[in-house]
Amino acid sequence: MAASVALIGCEVSKPHYESVNDYPVKAGSVQEVTYRPTETLFSLWSPNADSVRLSLYESGEDSEPVSTQWLKRQKDGSWQGKVRGDLQGKFYTFRVWDPSSPYEMEETPGIFATAVGVNGRRGAIIDMRRTDPEGWSNDRRPAMAKTADAIIYELHHRDFSIDPSSGVTHRGKFLALTEHGTLSPEGVKTGIDHLRELGVTHVQILPSYDYGSIDETRLADNRYNWGYDPVNYNVPEGGYSTDPYSPEVRIREFKQMIQALHEAGIRVVLDVVYNHTYDVAHANFTQTTPGYFYRTREDGSLGNASGCGNETASERPMMRKFMLESVRWWVKEYHIDGFRFDLMAIHDIPTMNAIRQMLDEIDPTILLYGEGWAAETPQLEEALRPIKANIKDMPGIGAFSDEMRDGLRGPFYDDHVGAFLAGLPGNEQSIRFGIVGAIEHPQVDMTKVNYSQQPWALQPTQLIAYVSCHDDMMLTDRLRASVKPLKGKQIADDELMRLDMLAQTVVLTSQGLPFLWNGEELMRDKKGVHNSYCSPDSINAIDWTLKARNRRLCDYYAGLIAIRKAHPAFRLGDAKLVREHLEFIDVTMDNVAKDGEKVTPDCVVAFRLKNNAGGDEWNDIVVLFNANRQTVEVALPTDAKYTAVVMNGEVDPQGLATCAGKTRVPAQSAMILHN
Repeated sequence: MAASVALIGCEVSKPHYESVNDYPVKAGSVQEVTYRPTETLFSLWSPNADSVRLSLYESGEDSEPVSTQWLKRQKDGSWQGKVRGDLQGKFYTFRVWDPSSPYEMEETPGIFATAVGVNGRRGAIIDMRRTDPEGWSNDRRPAMAKTADAIIYELHHRDFSIDPSSGVTHRGKFLALTEHGTLSPEGVKTGIDHLRELGVTHVQILPSYDYGSIDETRLADNRYNWGYDPVNYNVPEGGYSTDPYSPEVRIREFKQMIQALHEAGIRVVLDVVYNHTYDVAHANFTQTTPGYFYRTREDGSLGNASGCGNETASERPMMRKFMLESVRWWVKEYHIDGFRFDLMAIHDIPTMNAIRQMLDEIDPTILLYGEGWAAETPQLEEALRPIKANIKDMPGIGAFSDEMRDGLRGPFYDDHVGAFLAGLPGNEQSIRFGIVGAIEHPQVDMTKVNYSQQPWALQPTQLIAYVSCHDDMMLTDRLRASVKPLKGKQIADDELMRLDMLAQTVVLTSQGLPFLWNGEELMRDKKGVHNSYCSPDSINAIDWTLKARNRRLCDYYAGLIAIRKAHPAFRLGDAKLVREHLEFIDVTMDNVAKDGEKVTPDCVVAFRLKNNAGGDEWNDIVVLFNANRQTVEVALPTDAKYTAVVMNGEVDPQGLATCAGKTRVPAQSAMILHN
């Protein structure tokens, strides 16, 4: 290798630190490799190290180093060296000697590798511009006027395209989402064309960075994982590329996927898992700066708010800096349009707000939301945790609403317990809470809302409205488990479809951001499996023949999405406007109680969006949800003639029927009317 090393800066002696909290903050960027055709700069932050060695390799695995050099300590706790010559295509590792580490120190690509070899064990030195697909410099995120316009569709790369029925060539790969003209055996659209047909504005892709549970040298084993086990946070996962041995291929193919989705008018949200690592002993955080990046309990043991054996310390300056630069890297290098933070409550509020502020400076329409909870109690004071109750301290950051989710289908802790969809009373206020977007509203009785005693959103767009997602049963499985059948051993398919439609009508008419899990529109199931994170394709893969079989359901989803897009009343995006224009309607049945007064039925929620809400062309919009197994009759709020655009599982913006004074809402269904 024609290269020579030059050390940078003056030699400084090793400082003494009382604890990791005394470590200095690295000046400049966290990134560790700066490539130029004439030289490459290496910089690794490891304040307590005795020494750091850089090794260069010709291969990403199973080879001896072609050269090794010692890096030089800097005042900011980093170690630096400059290697002259063109290192394009070479691989590297760092080896740190830190006497404080309780773990064996090994070679590592560092904490901010932006290209890696197979299985991510060695970093790669590449010119990132060589990974850009044709036209990449002209790639732009699709237009979106405001956050309230978002409609999110969550998918897993392998689920979405691995089944032969997908008609996709690059099954289970990033490139699957670049293929147009793919069809199921019945001739209906699949893949990216299906997403366009459905009308969603965003896809949220499950973790797509380099993760640890899949051996990229043995992809023929067909191992499956969701990917919530981070190794290298800033590199695409090799298992979803056509060649995991090539550092450039995985990067280029990921960009091709983003580019294709953008050309289809769809933005991309990346699911990020900064809250923990695959393990601790071998993690890059430990192999560079032992003890710094993780929280510990008072007895010195590792915190475990992730439920995966560790939790990271976002409040420490270098971890915060790492997260900020990582998010910026995905936006700038890969044109990502949003971020879903796994177990967001493990992080701290100042870090999340700093990320939001940084994104606002780039593009305020970039989405930022997460789970407002943790698996166990984080080792951080409650006032600093981004839990739902603290979302008001995080403007522009959203959280998933388990109030609405569990009010619809039943509690997370027991798959066999139903709620509104099962015709069980007592969940109406939780659904109202979700409809208004978790804001304060005079017609939501917080004493009857599950999990939350106070509204937690400043704006309705801070609520993610959903009924199921990846780490849960499919909606069809949950309904089969929790809805008592009228006859037979399980709920009938026609009732399943009615309840699926009803559930998603609630989600898609909420003032929050609607969120759908891939395959719900096809009535997909996972054979009753709840936590399918490592289940085989026979459980997780989407069978695209379902689309032809359940085409009516898919068309219903697409129709609802089109109505939401066409009518700003459903996406006001402002708490004041919601309180001004969204009014819940008291519903009474014709049944007469003993005292002669009509009674309000259980399992019915009704509201109207009045006075051309949001500048809508429709003056009054009435939305009715009936989860009972019998029809209910509802008095309409005005004497005007109303046109039904959603009823009996059909959607037609031009109108399906007209009524005045009152209307009958069929069992287990939704209606949308306007005058």
